[in-house]
Amino acid sequence: MSEQVDQLSAPAKVAACDVVPNRRRGGDIRVVLSPKTVASTSGFMGTLTLAPGEYVAEHYHPYSEEFLYVVRGRLTARIEGAQTIELAAGEGLMVPKGLRHRVWNDGDEETHAVFHLSPLAPRPDLGHVDTEPLPQSGIAEPVPDVGGPR
Repeated sequence: MSEQVDQLSAPAKVAACDVVPNRRRGGDIRVVLSPKTVASTSGFMGTLTLAPGEYVAEHYHPYSEEFLYVVRGRLTARIEGAQTIELAAGEGLMVPKGLRHRVWNDGDEETHAVFHLSPLAPRPDLGHVDTEPLPQSGIAEPVPDVGGPR
């Protein structure tokens, strides 16, 4: 096998603490495993940390399903502006592609969750559509670039 094939098919490890957090959409979002970081081809995964009262602004993914799993704390999700779903540690939620959703921490302790989106959008800029003002829109942070296949 060539060295390039070995690199693309080798397991890849990334620590969330080594990823720069993005706070533009709310909370602490870290895209850990993605086409850009590990040359994934089917989706991307990351972590979300929300302090009490923090939220991630409403958005949708036109090409991807989003999977959320609460590791610690509580999370509330609003789907399509009406349905509210409460999640506790050890519970997960799948948001079908195209559905608007917003998540927040209305508890009194920090919430830690893991998210995964799949399949990938044709281009990173097509993967996420914001539908409400961003809580940190004045911060000069780039939109998370999950990157395309390498």
